[in-house]
Amino acid sequence: MKALMILSPKNFRDEEYRTPALKLERAGITVHVAGPTSGPYTGMLGKVVTPDLTLDQVNVDDYSAIVVIGGSGSKDYLWSNNKLISIINEAFKKNKTIAGICMSAPVLAKAGVLKGKNATTFASGECVRLLQWNGANYIKKGVVVDGKIVTAEGPTNADEFADAIIATLSKEKEQSK
Repeated sequence: MKALMILSPKNFRDEEYRTPALKLERAGITVHVAGPTSGPYTGMLGKVVTPDLTLDQVNVDDYSAIVVIGGSGSKDYLWSNNKLISIINEAFKKNKTIAGICMSAPVLAKAGVLKGKNATTFASGECVRLLQWNGANYIKKGVVVDGKIVTAEGPTNADEFADAIIATLSKEKEQSK
């Protein structure tokens, strides 16, 4: 199995990327990183990551999960990125696991995949409103799983977020046997 983690070029949350990436890899899931441009990318706490590919190079069929990482850069680089919205929509139509943490959950909402779903996000008024305006049932909770959609409130939930993604992928693997 492979997971695609999507970062903003600047100001992604280091721990929202680092913790899930390590846990996914330890669970035997190959992790690739993509973003709007080629790298290097810099996190809010200084972590530097060079993406494996740009969003334009993503083939959704190559991945079991699309994981969008938050941080303040999400609003500037991801929320209105049409290519990312297209990737999320395609992954949803193909019944892939889709995950968003913190300030990345609004892009899932804008893509329409949270309509009628329980979800959480960074507890700012703007993030919560974007979820609600796009049909999500906002739940103020650390991690929310609704089918194959996993959302998390913020960096303190990165560990539980990773566990929920792994559990969702494991359930999918079991069902395909």
